[in-house]
Amino acid sequence: MLNALIFDVDGTLADTESVHLAAFNHAFAQEGLGWHWDVPLYTQLLDVSGGKERLLHYWRMVQPGLKEVDGGAVRDTVARLHEIKTACYEQAISAGAVALRPGVLTLMQAALNQGLQLAIATTTSPVNIAALLRTAIGPDWRSHFLAIGDASNAPLKKPHPQVYLKVLADMRLDPAQCVAFEDSANGLQSATAAGLATVITPSSYTAQHDFGTALRVLPDLSQLDLGQLRQWLVEREATRATLGARRPAAKPQGGTKR
Repeated sequence: MLNALIFDVDGTLADTESVHLAAFNHAFAQEGLGWHWDVPLYTQLLDVSGGKERLLHYWRMVQPGLKEVDGGAVRDTVARLHEIKTACYEQAISAGAVALRPGVLTLMQAALNQGLQLAIATTTSPVNIAALLRTAIGPDWRSHFLAIGDASNAPLKKPHPQVYLKVLADMRLDPAQCVAFEDSANGLQSATAAGLATVITPSSYTAQHDFGTALRVLPDLSQLDLGQLRQWLVEREATRATLGARRPAAKPQGGTKR
């Protein structure tokens, strides 16, 4: 039985990556670093989940011998850059820089109307979630979601399944009762490792990723309804049952009787 929908944020709820990219470059310029990320480079860097992790990964790319020194100068610089970037991103989102992707709000409302729960599982920070959903849904956006997993309470980033495992535990639901929505290979790996069937809606930054284990890959959610989703889950379970039945039984382990 389908009881909950779990959504990633960046790239899934909204095509936010271009705004994130502009915010990173704003931070670099403000701090006078001389760094600039173009779209091809940022697309590559998105393989690293988490803004701070992405910054540190890039810094090590351009400075392979980078080492932390006493006092944590590298860590502090990364934190400052991320703070500047986040403030710029929040300002842009609040000004209406992006909207939710097609079909997202309709699917969420249909789920709530039918008594399903909603949740969020993301590697982004709480302030980024709030900025997007406060603008898209309204000041009461938090009341729509039974559980929220984010960078503050699930520090192990995707493709690690921690954030999905936390959300499932918070909702007290089995993964077979839920469907995840993602846009990237890291997100798909994370959700799949937690046992979740996953619908993928790629963004322009993730269209080249491998989504072979997804439940479905769709251009967006505008044509998806809950009836289809339930049918896909039934078909998935039937396929898994068939494959399980075809597996040869394990041979008993031999041993010498004593």
